[in-house]
Amino acid sequence: MEVTYFNREIETASREEMVGHQTGRMQVLLGEMLASNAFYGRKLREAGFTQARDFKSLADITHLPFTRKQELVDDQETRPPFGTNLTYPLERYTHIHQTSGTTGKPMRWLDTPDSWDWWARCWSAVYRAAGISESDRIFFAFSFGPFIGFWAAWAGSDKIGALAISGGAQDSVQRLRNLMDLGATALCCTPSYALHLVEIAQKEKVDLRASGVRRIIVAGEPGGSIPGTKARIEEAWGAKLFDHTGATEVGAHGFSCLAESGVHLNEGEFLIEAIDPQTGMPADEGELIITNLGRLGSPIIRYRTGDQVRLNRATCECGRTFVRMDGGIIGRIDQMLIVRGVNIFPSAIEAIMRSYPEVIEFAVEVYSIEAMDELAIKAEIAGENPQAIANSIARDAAHRLGLRVPISLAPPESLPRFELKARRLVDRRSK
Repeated sequence: MEVTYFNREIETASREEMVGHQTGRMQVLLGEMLASNAFYGRKLREAGFTQARDFKSLADITHLPFTRKQELVDDQETRPPFGTNLTYPLERYTHIHQTSGTTGKPMRWLDTPDSWDWWARCWSAVYRAAGISESDRIFFAFSFGPFIGFWAAWAGSDKIGALAISGGAQDSVQRLRNLMDLGATALCCTPSYALHLVEIAQKEKVDLRASGVRRIIVAGEPGGSIPGTKARIEEAWGAKLFDHTGATEVGAHGFSCLAESGVHLNEGEFLIEAIDPQTGMPADEGELIITNLGRLGSPIIRYRTGDQVRLNRATCECGRTFVRMDGGIIGRIDQMLIVRGVNIFPSAIEAIMRSYPEVIEFAVEVYSIEAMDELAIKAEIAGENPQAIANSIARDAAHRLGLRVPISLAPPESLPRFELKARRLVDRRSK
């Protein structure tokens, strides 16, 4: 395994070295926010922090207030269009993006040139961990709308000197042809879209394994860390798949490596915590809490991501000492289903469905009949006997989920396909 780093000194730092690095970065961040950021200046002073040196050690992080998404949404609605989480005058900001809106109203987010360069550095770490370098040609299967998506990944490709190929304003067939014709060696997209391109290639009689693509970086969904989804994409493309995690309001914080042992969290640029979502107390399995250290223009402190994770603090085989998320992001805490007393993350359903190569696409529906909750799945299934496969999946789901799950067959190409975050789950129960 030939490991490459973006910043070897930071990525392999001892815990003592990392603590010193993070403490210094945190003091710089707090100094900037206390001086001129109205949103965080108020929150910090209410918590008893009036100057940067009040933050004496990383242990003081627990004295800082959490930030919840609704606070940010309310702030922008009260002070439109950008809210008050801006450290500098508007004239210093050069980039605007917005959240995808999959969990509520989209938020607008601004970046200064320095903050945008920070994004590019974060993405450079993602690329280097995947073995992508200046000799690669990276294809971005992305519409390039206001959602930040892979815009920052594009900036990161420039940072490492790779050739960036836009897939904007193209349908899937055009993207596939351009990817092949231009000799792309790496692909950035969602897991669902990587699988959709497999479907397109089969129809167009294109051999993806004969393409130059050797690395695929996926984001936006947990599929990159779900073994069945990962294996299917790698087999179809003849390429290695790497998971990436991030968010518009937080930054590009996670990446998998050649060791394929969880998702590293970039502690050189972020402070990482996990808490019990009910009590707020530290816990290695719980809700992921993130503070970004280098995005001074529009920072985030102790952001409650809503992501369920399981942290692993052991040094990785690749040599990185960053804490890892075993299995990537397990799921969204607010999307965990409780069906007849059974807790189920959508990622657990995907893990079952993607373990069957005959399943092309699927959709999940939760509903109530006479006060009894039900979970049902529709699936497009290929092969000579789709019903037999559906019956096998139903038995598997009952065993692994502890719940009876009927599987019905959907006509070919009748279920939605997704370019960005897939929305396969519909919960029809009254709230």
